[in-house]
Amino acid sequence: MKRRKISKFITTLLTWIGAAVVYFAIFSWLFDTPAEYELRHSTDRMRAEYEVLSMRYDSLSMVVDNIMERDRNIFSILFESTPYDFNSDYEQQRLQLHESLLDQSQSEMLKTLSNSVQDLETKLSKLDSSYSELQEKLTILGSESNNIPSIQPVINHRLTRLTAGYGMLMHPFYRTLQSHQGIDYTIPEGESIFATADGKVKDVLGRTSTSGITVVIDHGNGYTTSYSHLQKAKVKKGQNVRRGDIIALSGNSGLSLSPHLHYEVRYEGVRVDPVHYFFMELTPEEYQKILRIAQSGMQSFD
Repeated sequence: MKRRKISKFITTLLTWIGAAVVYFAIFSWLFDTPAEYELRHSTDRMRAEYEVLSMRYDSLSMVVDNIMERDRNIFSILFESTPYDFNSDYEQQRLQLHESLLDQSQSEMLKTLSNSVQDLETKLSKLDSSYSELQEKLTILGSESNNIPSIQPVINHRLTRLTAGYGMLMHPFYRTLQSHQGIDYTIPEGESIFATADGKVKDVLGRTSTSGITVVIDHGNGYTTSYSHLQKAKVKKGQNVRRGDIIALSGNSGLSLSPHLHYEVRYEGVRVDPVHYFFMELTPEEYQKILRIAQSGMQSFD
């Protein structure tokens, strides 16, 4: 009798425990606790904000793509060249950014996205104004784009002839660091030297100067170019030339270590790095390569 009562008690207890578990499971499934309710609605709010920001970001991306297309068109018209592909340069940075986002919480990602969108909107506004101004200048410039130096002055398809770049280099005779305000091409004597833009021959200097025989071309828009250590000039002062015309033959005149061409570009009287003015004939990859070559030289040839 006593054993039966114990068995009945255990059965009743297990039944109530089972019922409590089932009730708790059903209640938890149908209803949220205050903490779960707040967490669920907080997540919903974050999801809604994220969707709004994503829509704004997508919209801005479309505008950026449109501006990039405008940039390509302007670049093609102004420089008759394919614009530089910046995406390839920043691909690694974008990958690193993506990996860093994976380690962030939802709230941190939301804050990061919000800051990125605001920053993008600010930059986009400035960029749009900049391109509008550039478009106006392009309209004014018109055919004068032919007067911008934009090719190499020698045939250099493999980019192996450029040996000394712009900057502080070792002087071949004085053996001291001196400012080298142009670039040097190692080229045999007697090869053709080309005008890098339309213009008028401003001067033809003789052998008496340290630069040797030199041709200077005024392109009429603030740009002048000079070609030094020549063997022979094939143009005269005051003569009009067009981009690609043969203006001289390469040589070794003046204070020169070996046969080479020293080429300079000036804008408003200030010497600038000529490597940045080869955009008409170089692909982005070739530009990067010739830039590395120019920066690797330690000694000039004049």
